[in-house]
Amino acid sequence: MGAVKTYFPGDSYQTPPDAACPLLRALAGTWRWFFYPQYFAEAVRSRHRAIHVDYDDAEWAESSYRVLRIIERNGGRFDIRGIDNLRRAADGAPYVFISNHMSTLETQIYPVLIAPFMPVTFVVKQELIVHPFMGPVLQTRNPIPVARQNPRDDLKVVLEEGQRRLENGMSVIIFPQSTRTPEFKRESFNSLGIKLAQKAGVRVMPMAIKSDFWGERGMLRGFGPVRPERTIHIEVGEPLSIEGRGRQEHEAVVEFIEARLRRWEAEQRDSG
Repeated sequence: MGAVKTYFPGDSYQTPPDAACPLLRALAGTWRWFFYPQYFAEAVRSRHRAIHVDYDDAEWAESSYRVLRIIERNGGRFDIRGIDNLRRAADGAPYVFISNHMSTLETQIYPVLIAPFMPVTFVVKQELIVHPFMGPVLQTRNPIPVARQNPRDDLKVVLEEGQRRLENGMSVIIFPQSTRTPEFKRESFNSLGIKLAQKAGVRVMPMAIKSDFWGERGMLRGFGPVRPERTIHIEVGEPLSIEGRGRQEHEAVVEFIEARLRRWEAEQRDSG
């Protein structure tokens, strides 16, 4: 992997108070389609470069950073912690990142956090890889496609294809929930990421996110209301080695996510 710019030098990052454009923030809060055209313009740019230019890790991270700045200009506020866990993990060993999945935002922002430290890809829905708009970018990322029609088939694909990626030094981001949801339910959070890490002999790294700034339900699935009053929280946990069948590690990942979500939701209530 070529050199990729590191965007966050410390262990944490908080959006500066002056990052938002007052006019854009006001408009984003009342008219989501003022925010989304800016995002789609960046998505079109990335698609064009993926088709016509060498769209590598550096390009992917830079595009992800531009999306972060669009969010900030429109009033979104980030509170990101645990970046040093990524920095310490940049030793050449691949990881399985296991995260909850609340909105479209995490697929746009995780690259700028992880790609500067290691090659990484996603487990994604198969339909997205052939999507005329998003497909060209995803195809450059060597993703792991799942059909989400037969859980047994998906398990086989993720274990086989995921192990190949990991053996080649590429980390894998997996969202064990079956779909994006604002509520975290441990009963729907499967242990697929743990199984993959166990099979490949690598460690897992939990990630928790609260990204309901970016609404899911609206005229288009995944592009709902924009809520600038809701802080975007992300925290990266310490790596975990898998012992035995990985039950304790799965429980540790679930508890990590639940604890962060409880704290962030309490902070949101107190600030509201």
